[in-house]
Amino acid sequence: MAKIKILEEGCSYTFRSYFELPYEADDILAEFDYSLIKSRLCLPKTTKQLNRLPELKQRIEDILPLISLSNETARRETLVSPIMLEVIRYCQCQMRIEYPLNVNNWLKGNLDYLLRSTNNLLVIEAKKDDLTRGFTQLAVELIALSHTEEQNVFYGAVTIGDVWRFGKLERSQQQITQDLNLFRVPDDLDSLVRVLLGILD
Repeated sequence: MAKIKILEEGCSYTFRSYFELPYEADDILAEFDYSLIKSRLCLPKTTKQLNRLPELKQRIEDILPLISLSNETARRETLVSPIMLEVIRYCQCQMRIEYPLNVNNWLKGNLDYLLRSTNNLLVIEAKKDDLTRGFTQLAVELIALSHTEEQNVFYGAVTIGDVWRFGKLERSQQQITQDLNLFRVPDDLDSLVRVLLGILD
């Protein structure tokens, strides 16, 4: 089967462009010579004591009935940022917000959250509550990150605030795996934070 050509030479594409493109994720990733597979990822999990987590979960449960999550800012302020701040408190790692990355004309834009520790972790917020297209954007951002960092395996997560999905890039196999499992907030908050910390450690 002939590979369809999506990206045009001489044209410029930001990370956001990949969210807007009407093509399937595997077709877009093929433009970068990457394949996409969907399966259950065996994600690393920390076994650390997370003493402050019940308090965060309770706080989220208390405010959720009182706030409308109908826009990205509300979801970021209410759900995503508090979780990210908790994660960096536990792992004492660096976090870059809206981190600019410019690899080339096809790989450029701002990364929502880039956490730097033993391993890097990329977290992006999906626009328009669309996890599917959000994952496509995440995958392209992971490819961009793999051009600037030495490691072989890169992890990322895409979220709409109350739902999270992980992805994993393996540079040596030129393959991106989309996890079949979803993490829901607040119900799966403990598991979610354990995975985020497990990746960073």
